Amino acid sequence: MGGNADTSESGESRNTFGRNQHQKAIHKRMTNQNPNQNGPQGPNKDPKGQGNKPGQPPSGGRGMFGLFAFLAVIVLLFMLFSTAQQGKPMDWAEFETLYKTGKIDKDSVTISESTITAKLDTRELREAQSDQPTTIQVKLLPAKEGFNIKKLDELTGGNFTQKPTPGWINGILFFLPFIIIILIFWFFLSRGLRSAAGGGGMLGNFGKSKHRVLSKEMTGVTFKDVAGIEEAKDEVGEIIEFLKNPKRFTKIGGRIPRGVLLVGEPGCGKTLLAKAIAGEADVPFFSISGSDFVEMFVGVGASRVRDLFKQAKDTAPCIIFLDEIDAVGRRRGGGFTTGGHDEREQTLNAILVEMDGFASGDGVIVIAATNRADVLDPALIRPGRFDRQIVVPLPDVLGRLEILKVHAKKVKLGPNVDLERLARVTPMFSGADLAAIINEAAISATLASKDFVEQEDLEEARDKIRFGRAKKSRVREVEENKLTAYHEAGHAILQAMLKDADPLHKVTIIPRGQFGGATFSLPEKDRMGYSLKWISATLRVVCGGRIAEEIAMGDVSTGAAQDIQQVTGMARAMVIEWGMSEKLGFVRYAGSDTKEAYLPDKDYSDETASLIDEEIRRIVDEAYSDAERMLRDNWDKVEALANALLKHETLSGDEVHAIIRGEDLNKPSVADLLRSEADMSKKDPPSPAEDGETDLPPGTAPTPA
Repeated sequence: MGGNADTSESGESRNTFGRNQHQKAIHKRMTNQNPNQNGPQGPNKDPKGQGNKPGQPPSGGRGMFGLFAFLAVIVLLFMLFSTAQQGKPMDWAEFETLYKTGKIDKDSVTISESTITAKLDTRELREAQSDQPTTIQVKLLPAKEGFNIKKLDELTGGNFTQKPTPGWINGILFFLPFIIIILIFWFFLSRGLRSAAGGGGMLGNFGKSKHRVLSKEMTGVTFKDVAGIEEAKDEVGEIIEFLKNPKRFTKIGGRIPRGVLLVGEPGCGKTLLAKAIAGEADVPFFSISGSDFVEMFVGVGASRVRDLFKQAKDTAPCIIFLDEIDAVGRRRGGGFTTGGHDEREQTLNAILVEMDGFASGDGVIVIAATNRADVLDPALIRPGRFDRQIVVPLPDVLGRLEILKVHAKKVKLGPNVDLERLARVTPMFSGADLAAIINEAAISATLASKDFVEQEDLEEARDKIRFGRAKKSRVREVEENKLTAYHEAGHAILQAMLKDADPLHKVTIIPRGQFGGATFSLPEKDRMGYSLKWISATLRVVCGGRIAEEIAMGDVSTGAAQDIQQVTGMARAMVIEWGMSEKLGFVRYAGSDTKEAYLPDKDYSDETASLIDEEIRRIVDEAYSDAERMLRDNWDKVEALANALLKHETLSGDEVHAIIRGEDLNKPSVADLLRSEADMSKKDPPSPAEDGETDLPPGTAPTPA
């Protein structure tokens, strides 16, 4: 849809708006890209041809006053820190020696607060034919003024003149630091305001839009780089087609959509899709974030909105992209207010007015992106402003495969890499998560000195993105390791035995992130919703960890905190959101927008609240009792799996099913792997021998399986 193939269609679109008008608009846009050099109306011109240069403030009294103030400070400093007579400096001992030997004119001795000044005897200088200065100076400490006068009085017998410091000098010395600070502050402030006032007024630059103008060469992103959101690509492709060939739509009465709102979870590709639009469309692309409208001054956001849309209309046809529009587009009148001026609402009002003021031939399309469409003002998302709301969802398994293929083109993959399997084991992963998996796998392979990325690198990268880095060097206590093994065995046995739960993928007791161990499931399909059977099975799987701990160790730990949070959240959602409680029925008790409310939204009585609590407790207790019964009936399998985890640390789903069937694993333990590695290092002289960790105490986990 872009590139050189559509040159003729693009030219036809430009003829619709007028070739000359388009060329003038492009020239004007080029001159407006730097507001500090040219104002929105072009360069500043002087009627006589002898005015200021573009972007320069008018010459006048302000510049002359600044120059005068600077010169005054220099002269003042020179007067204060220089002496009227330049003499030879010396210390008190040398001065005392010269005075006693008669080489100083005794009638010329003068003392001030910080200096003793005297003249040398001219007869001595003539006899010696010396070119030395005729004046000498002895620096004194002003704090010892009384002591200095007493010493000079004893030396000269009172034959000296005391020169007091003028009072105005003391005053200037007192206020001089404050004056210098004020002048420096005034200098930089006036300089900043003059540069800001280049376009119009003292604060003119604050009201200028901070957008960036992008082109296909600047983004480097096209629709080929966007995968997994084909429907969204088709919808925005229609917008680009309209900009390139408007006659195709207008000849039967259609009009260009004024706004398109991209809605989706973080990382799904909304901003990437906007970059692809800039790469495909052969029109100017104005990009700005919602937070860029708000400034420290009141009314600046609205001014920037007006400036942005004015430049867009002058450069039409074009596209405006507002990223994170919820920063300024939230519902008006919501939340508490102190009665002051709401800068955000003022900015939103300006956006509403500008979008509603478009004529059908303006050729300006506004594309906005947000992950909180539920908090946007209804007047903003109505048809006529944002005519379309394009949902950018989390990718399904086919979308994840396409996204992985796009990012995998940039790395070297090994022959055993199965991207389809990786796509299946990454449900609910966004496009940003998948890109991070490929990148982390490439980094891991590089650090391991591999020539390409292998499947195990991708699996480790997936676990690292979702759960954190594996703490391979951590050595746990025997009891702690045993508790973790039974905890994960309780999860894994129920995961493998319950037919309505997701299939078991693998289980490990290697610490990872905030988790001491983990049990991974492998969903067979992407779920748009959750069935009651799947929720019930999942509740029992989550309860299995705490139950296995209590049966095996006779004690419980805080390791089940995440499990308790997950069980409680699912049970509460079943009651107040999903209508899965028989006593409460097909009724929703959750608030309309609990994320925005300062206080909980409660539209039911206290009796209903008590009933909700009872139902949540009943659902959790039933899941807990069923899970406990299943684990006690299959405790031999739990013990076998826990012992295998202590021996191997990580087991796949097939290996767990083999243990459940009572089969033995033909797999070396961690201790065997370490012993063989130590033996190989001893046989290989070039490689340094490692510490003799040929045997490990049971329950340690220093390295991965």
